[in-house]
Amino acid sequence: MAAMGTIRLAQQVREGAATSLRQVALVMLFLLSGCLVPGEKGIPFLNVSSAAFGEGAPIPVMYTCDGANVSPPLSWGAVPAGTAGIALVVSDPDAPRGTFIHWVAYNILPGTREIPAGAPGKTALPAGSVQGTNDFGRPAYGGPCPPPGKAHHYHFTIYALDAPLALSGNRDAKALTQAVAGHILARGELVGIYQRK
Repeated sequence: MAAMGTIRLAQQVREGAATSLRQVALVMLFLLSGCLVPGEKGIPFLNVSSAAFGEGAPIPVMYTCDGANVSPPLSWGAVPAGTAGIALVVSDPDAPRGTFIHWVAYNILPGTREIPAGAPGKTALPAGSVQGTNDFGRPAYGGPCPPPGKAHHYHFTIYALDAPLALSGNRDAKALTQAVAGHILARGELVGIYQRK
């Protein structure tokens, strides 16, 4: 009788382990397929890239305060149907006093798939786009400019939105974050690093 119970228990353990492994495999397959942004339930993922640097790679000096201080080229994949505008935020969560915002732009035309290098020195954003105020106090791109020491991570985040934004007053990242809540159809980001010795 005890032997039968042990056999039954062993079978249940094997079946439970097999079910768990199948579930883990399905979750991993779903995440690796790029369907969702990890940690953001139900928000499709946009693949964001730059011809200037790769994911987790150093940002070239020309795109920082130590160089020409112009924005790097950015591109992203197709946005979902119903996208009415695209927004962009560049942030540094490693800043000494908390997240520092380097660029805010929104109402970028939904058909846009790339922004060439060069903001603010030349018109890099499509007509109709609006630049918000960064933490340097300017409505423009401000390149990485961390204090000497450890490398900082710079998040170039793209949002596909279901409605254009009408921000008034402070057109900064906080206002943008509040305005996009509930309107995000897809999101993606590219992270680059920069370090000053």
